Amino acid sequence: MMCVFFSLLRVVKKVAQYMADVLEDSKDKVQENLLANGVDLVTYITRFQWDMAKYPIKQSLKNISEIIAKGVTQIDNDLKSRASAYNNLKGNLQNLERKNTGSLLTRSLAEIVKKDDFVLDSEYLVTLLVVVPKLNHNDWMKQYETLAEMVVPRSSNVLSEDQDSYLCNVTLFRKAVDDFRHKARENKFIVRDFQYNEEEMKADKEEMNRLSTDKKKQFGPLVRWLKVNFSEAFIAWIHVKALRVFVESVLRYGLPVNFQAMLLQPNKKTMKRLREVLYELYKHLDSSAAAIIDAPMDIPGLNLSQQEYYPYVYYKIDCNLLEFK
Repeated sequence: MMCVFFSLLRVVKKVAQYMADVLEDSKDKVQENLLANGVDLVTYITRFQWDMAKYPIKQSLKNISEIIAKGVTQIDNDLKSRASAYNNLKGNLQNLERKNTGSLLTRSLAEIVKKDDFVLDSEYLVTLLVVVPKLNHNDWMKQYETLAEMVVPRSSNVLSEDQDSYLCNVTLFRKAVDDFRHKARENKFIVRDFQYNEEEMKADKEEMNRLSTDKKKQFGPLVRWLKVNFSEAFIAWIHVKALRVFVESVLRYGLPVNFQAMLLQPNKKTMKRLREVLYELYKHLDSSAAAIIDAPMDIPGLNLSQQEYYPYVYYKIDCNLLEFK
């Protein structure tokens, strides 16, 4: 049962965290979608009732554990498959979007330039795109015609700019390109590798639109799946919590069953006082708990710290399942 419990907790947290990833870490939106049976987690826990239909109590504990384990394994496998497909789609879209952002030195220039900015289909002439630091723009205008032989006079214009640089075009004879690149680099003018190809640019734009559309189509069904299966996993986890309380109580206090499970929700200020009161009420039930509480260190072999073991059966339920960035 311990194995099932920790597998469940891992899957509950994975589904919750992936919900946060899909919703871009919007904490309010995530919490709105992390529900159990349509209500918030605290409400579900405080109103908890054993689900007889899903987990018939006439079955053995082993069978109930196997039912829960099978369900959580299915959720985990489905999550891996769906997350992989969505992440690949999202990653491909982000890669394309990233090409259209950043500085003029690195970003794609396809969305910036126009056909009229180039001399096309010429056997002898070619248009280059050059990134010119703003501080050196005056130098560029004075020098670009003489950086190499056979540069077309007055062929340079500013096509775009960012915070640090201008993007300029310049037209020259093809055989002078290598010399021009070398001289430009010496003067801190960077020639970008770019060829104007309308078909490639159109294909890239269509691919981005397709990926964006596919992402939107997958988003809604994925969020709905995450909501449903988070609820399923969380409910199963709480049922396993209840099973652990029952089993531990039988192991401690024996048969016939004569104990009552209670849910306590103290605030931090009253936690210490509550522990003291509960200890005084129930210390007679388990003398070993008193020894652990009085001990300065863990008792060898028990592997239980003084904060973990009490004369009553205790399990903490932590509803804080997310780590927001």
